[in-house]
Amino acid sequence: MTREHLFEQILLKKSYLCIGLDTDPKKLPQHLLDTEDPVLEFNRQIVEATADLCVAYKPNIAFYEAQGPKGWVSLEKTLQYIPKEIFTIADAKRGDIGNTSELYARAFFETMDFDSVTVAPYMGSDSVKPFLMQGGKWVILLALTSNPGSKDFQMLRLSDGSEEYLFEQVLRESSTWGTPGQLMFVVGATQAEYIQRVRQIVPEHFLLVPGVGAQGGSLEEISRLGMNQRCGLLVNSSRSIIYASSGRDFAEKAREAALEIQKEMEQYLEQYVQHL
Repeated sequence: MTREHLFEQILLKKSYLCIGLDTDPKKLPQHLLDTEDPVLEFNRQIVEATADLCVAYKPNIAFYEAQGPKGWVSLEKTLQYIPKEIFTIADAKRGDIGNTSELYARAFFETMDFDSVTVAPYMGSDSVKPFLMQGGKWVILLALTSNPGSKDFQMLRLSDGSEEYLFEQVLRESSTWGTPGQLMFVVGATQAEYIQRVRQIVPEHFLLVPGVGAQGGSLEEISRLGMNQRCGLLVNSSRSIIYASSGRDFAEKAREAALEIQKEMEQYLEQYVQHL
């Protein structure tokens, strides 16, 4: 999926919502447990209920890996249910030496056919470039995350007198590894006060923003400070949508939660994006 195609989907749906398919077997509605593949059935119904309201789905790979081989089967079948015009993100946070990264890239881009994968940039350019060698695929680099421990390293000041934080150096350097049509960056919604600093360094790139909803991030603040002329945002919500209900109406309630976010996003697109 190209950058232009993604923007077209945002305009068409008036949404920049990414739904995280962080499907925990322990949280599934009771009535699904007797189905052949409860995780797949849950995901299928979530996708059917919300596909017209979002532009991306993001399975967190850990929820599937933890189930062993059957988890990978559920994940692969889930991908088959997602409409082709919707952007798919393998939230795997991979990153290793070059030949290993090449195999990770093949796993998620060829075997699984995701549009993108999240990658940790800590090991440097040679650990990321194998992911960038896959034509038409995206790399989403961790830049400034929403977890409390992000301050341990990401918020360290550089010692060169520039007053920059380490995450800013990561953005500045890694943005040279690919184009805005290949690279996105993860910026947590709970770090909204720094998003203007992010935009100064990567004005054209898309940002994947987790932390809205259950983690308390502000969609209004992120949208106001983080949008560019092509929107440039994918805002992820997981638990507050997919676990909006634990009953037989879980898909219906998920749709209601997604619709509420989409309607708010529509307002911000009209306010901040000039192309509408």
